[in-house]
Amino acid sequence: MSLGTLYLIPNTLGEGDDDALNAVLPTPVRERAGALASYIGENAKTTRAFLKRVGTTRPIQEIEIRELNVNTPAGEVEKLLAPLLAGIDTGLVSEAGVPAVADPGALLVRRAHERGIKVVPLVGPSSILLALMASGLNGQSFAFHGYLPVDANERVKKLRDLEQISRKGKQTQIFIETPYRNRTLLDALLATCAPSTLVCVAADLTLPTETIVSRAVSDWKKKPAPELHKRPAIFLLLAH
Repeated sequence: MSLGTLYLIPNTLGEGDDDALNAVLPTPVRERAGALASYIGENAKTTRAFLKRVGTTRPIQEIEIRELNVNTPAGEVEKLLAPLLAGIDTGLVSEAGVPAVADPGALLVRRAHERGIKVVPLVGPSSILLALMASGLNGQSFAFHGYLPVDANERVKKLRDLEQISRKGKQTQIFIETPYRNRTLLDALLATCAPSTLVCVAADLTLPTETIVSRAVSDWKKKPAPELHKRPAIFLLLAH
């Protein structure tokens, strides 16, 4: 029996109408997503909502959806490959953006490769790359660090370390924060980093409320910052 193919299905970066969906997901991607009978997502309810927006060739209730999220034990990931091992093409979808990048799907993709399952990434929005593209910072060398420490002292230490790494290697450092702590992180950035360090904040990417601001720390302190509370945001810095 031949193995199924694991398709990495991009999702939108926020709620929107059909025009918003069409703007970030190419027609072939939507058609492929709508044709699959098997899915793996972080949450079955939101995965169904995504499929309803995309449009499916069969009733959504007939599509098998299995869950993979931060609470899934590593030992259970292998079991999620069962449809693929049975020859059924399966989609992996994230809550937002592309699967397996800052997303629990990475381990599933690794297990798929180990079992000889073909993995096909499809085109869609990555907030990390969109922010880097729009920042004006170094796109030749960059690193993504996920979430920084919640503890204030540890966060300051981490920011100093990242700034030193950036200055030494001319490398853009990228990180994120829980949306309700965005302002706390920005304040820490401006209080910790050197005046010449470039800081970019990109919020609500691809949405009508998209905001991208990139300037030196000294300029951030002179001008009002955009409202960031509860808005998904990406933070970038590049030290000179």
